[in-house]
Amino acid sequence: MLLSLPLALAAVWWVAARQEPGGRPALPFPALAAWSAAASLRSRLAQWLPLAVRLAALALLGVGLARPQKVTSQLSGPGQGIDIMMALDTSLSMNAVDFQPSNRLEAAKDTAIRFVQGRIEDRIGLVVFGGAPMLACPLTLDYDALTQRIQGLGAGMTGVDGTALGEGIISGINHLKAGSATTRILILLTDGRGNVGLDAITAAKTAAALGVKIYAIGTAKRGESVMPVDDPNYGRVMVRVDEDLDEDTLLEIARLTNGKYWRATNLSELRAVYAEIDRLEKSAVKRPEIVSRADLYHAPALAAALLLLFEIGLAQGLLLRWP
Repeated sequence: MLLSLPLALAAVWWVAARQEPGGRPALPFPALAAWSAAASLRSRLAQWLPLAVRLAALALLGVGLARPQKVTSQLSGPGQGIDIMMALDTSLSMNAVDFQPSNRLEAAKDTAIRFVQGRIEDRIGLVVFGGAPMLACPLTLDYDALTQRIQGLGAGMTGVDGTALGEGIISGINHLKAGSATTRILILLTDGRGNVGLDAITAAKTAAALGVKIYAIGTAKRGESVMPVDDPNYGRVMVRVDEDLDEDTLLEIARLTNGKYWRATNLSELRAVYAEIDRLEKSAVKRPEIVSRADLYHAPALAAALLLLFEIGLAQGLLLRWP
């Protein structure tokens, strides 16, 4: 619209500048001096309408040249969060039923799912370990797929007895290495101590060298617990198991990697731990805006063209012939 004003003023100046020496305008419409109180409606129209039409056409042309647009949609593109790998102990001792109303593994699955569903734009993956590590889900933004994998976890699923704590850490950080996020987190959950494979402290030092922070969680009731065991003679029976949580090692793992260690002895405590991790690692996701615009210059440009054609028609018609 701002462009149309100087165009209109230029048009008026052009009309005035093209006066013939005798005072008659060079344009094909009557001079302003011919105006009189007795002029008929027809003569009034013949005097002013062509100029008005031309000025309106120029104004519309100015609007079209300004290229007006309308925002049709405004979306947010994919953001960049942090990379999080969960390393979950699935050894047989995770069947211990000291996390009422279920066992340690079910409590760990419940809280892991809650944690995943509360994140935004963070790539999250999962490795499990018993006597050997196993990738359950690579880093992904598909939280529904990851949730399904967590729901399908079972104690002893790696098929190897023991607790390969160090191997679980190494497996997790190997998958984090491949990511592009500047912040990389490993959430380590276990109820025991490493007794096979790579030493856990050595694995933690590797994580520290790669800039991976480890949040370690010990999940075991203090003292004796019970867990179901399938006996070939008596079927499924409940047996007593002693506490075997290596807290000293888990504390050192957290210290070496600038992380933190918690012990959870029931479901509510475990949920509180994950809630604190969620609070500590809130990622400020910056989403690029994707804006769609529609050009609106077609309508004023078309209207300007039609008005110019109308002016030509007026110039050839009876209105511009002075009676």
